[in-house]
Amino acid sequence: MTTHPVSPNTVLANALHHAEDVLTPRILAAPPERIVLVVGTQINGAPHIGTSLVQSLAFAIAARLRDRFSLPTEVLFSALDNTPHELATDPTSGHRYQGAYVQALGEQALIDLVTALYQPLFTALSRRLGIPHHIETYTQQQAGEHYRRTWLRLLPRIDAARWWLAPSTGTPHLRVPCPRPACGWAEKHAERTRFHLTGPESALVSADCLRHGPYEAVITPTVGPYLDLATLYRNLVKELALTSPHGTLHVMVKGGDWVFGSHLVDEALQAVGLTRAQLPARLFCPQVVTDTGAKLSKSLIREGRAPLPEGAAPWMLDTRQWPGTVTEYADQLLAMAETLLSDPRHFFRSYSAAEIGRLITAPSPRSVPSR
Repeated sequence: MTTHPVSPNTVLANALHHAEDVLTPRILAAPPERIVLVVGTQINGAPHIGTSLVQSLAFAIAARLRDRFSLPTEVLFSALDNTPHELATDPTSGHRYQGAYVQALGEQALIDLVTALYQPLFTALSRRLGIPHHIETYTQQQAGEHYRRTWLRLLPRIDAARWWLAPSTGTPHLRVPCPRPACGWAEKHAERTRFHLTGPESALVSADCLRHGPYEAVITPTVGPYLDLATLYRNLVKELALTSPHGTLHVMVKGGDWVFGSHLVDEALQAVGLTRAQLPARLFCPQVVTDTGAKLSKSLIREGRAPLPEGAAPWMLDTRQWPGTVTEYADQLLAMAETLLSDPRHFFRSYSAAEIGRLITAPSPRSVPSR
């Protein structure tokens, strides 16, 4: 059996010679001084194969862009430590509350977790390809002056985007965790959270805590409480913030399951004033699916709501169980990346967990650029 997949043609694949060709129009329209590939992951336990696949492809594509366009490239890893850690329901109001990982474990514990679970693979990929990388937690990002200033400047126009960010309710989820010591609960769906500008660069947020009731907080570019934004809202602010740096092209690298969600984010970006040319560049990587066609979900499998797909190995749900070293794992991921990038037909599609397992363990010659 061939080590390469047998992939059907598609409209997009038929228009390309290489997968990264989808970025060529953006690079030629406004030639950047450098390219940053941005890849984010929820920090809610050990990474699974889908996470590793997208991360390794980000490095491999960065190397191809560097060599093709003679531009410095790097990878920015966004560690989303605001993932829900605990959920609870107020028996009186019926409202849902959540405590995020960073509030439950603490910022240093999350940094240590990212260092233990992700840094070794990133270091191996970076050394193999000569691509620098940077890791930033969401906690660090939301505390940054540029991010908070972007959120404040967005507030007067949020009504134009709110139905794109929350099509079912029109209420974008802004969560400001309770600031009282050893608390950190926040209303999950933000039904009673209110916010408004109180000055050119300040806003007042009113919210409700599961344990302590109503509270208020003032937010400025440099001070204020934790800004926990729901997924679409967070991406809107992040991508608005990334449109500012002159000379840098940021490319959002995501799994294929993000195709539909990114449509809403793009519409929200245009609703608040961006033109089509200002929208971020995006690259959607192959999605790992089960035999039913559903996204491979470690949560559903661990909760007993879905079985481990036939042909899938336990290490695919917890890559720490890979039977080898981190360097060997990185090499096998890059060998698979070479296969997926060898033809656009192989890149713009999904793969069963069993097929990914076959590809990552199959021997193949490597031509991925290295330094």
